[in-house]
Amino acid sequence: QVHLVESGGGSVQAGGSLRLSCVGSGYTDDDIWYVAWIHQAPGKEREAVACIRVRGYEIDYDDAVKGRFTISQDNAKSTVYLIMSSLKPEDTGTYYCAARAGLYCSLNPTKYRTWGQGTQVTVSA
Repeated sequence: QVHLVESGGGSVQAGGSLRLSCVGSGYTDDDIWYVAWIHQAPGKEREAVACIRVRGYEIDYDDAVKGRFTISQDNAKSTVYLIMSSLKPEDTGTYYCAARAGLYCSLNPTKYRTWGQGTQVTVSA
């Protein structure tokens, strides 16, 4: 069973940067796995901002974060990162990493079955 643990959230001023980490375990070798970072702003629905193929190269970003956020991974540490720069107040919220076994990188949060506990990001104006 896949297990995910996020860390790295915090409070920053607009224009600042943060790096979120998602340590994963339990990935089966028989499947192709994808991890997404999913943002839930206060009072709003969850939206995936980036996804990556685990131990692969496929990556996708939501248009709202292209050029500001970078998703990457360290296979040796089984960790997926979300490097967030030029942060805006609207980036405030809870960030979850989520994993799914599939055939492509999806930015649809409903495609992901396994979720971490979330980490809070607050961006002040």
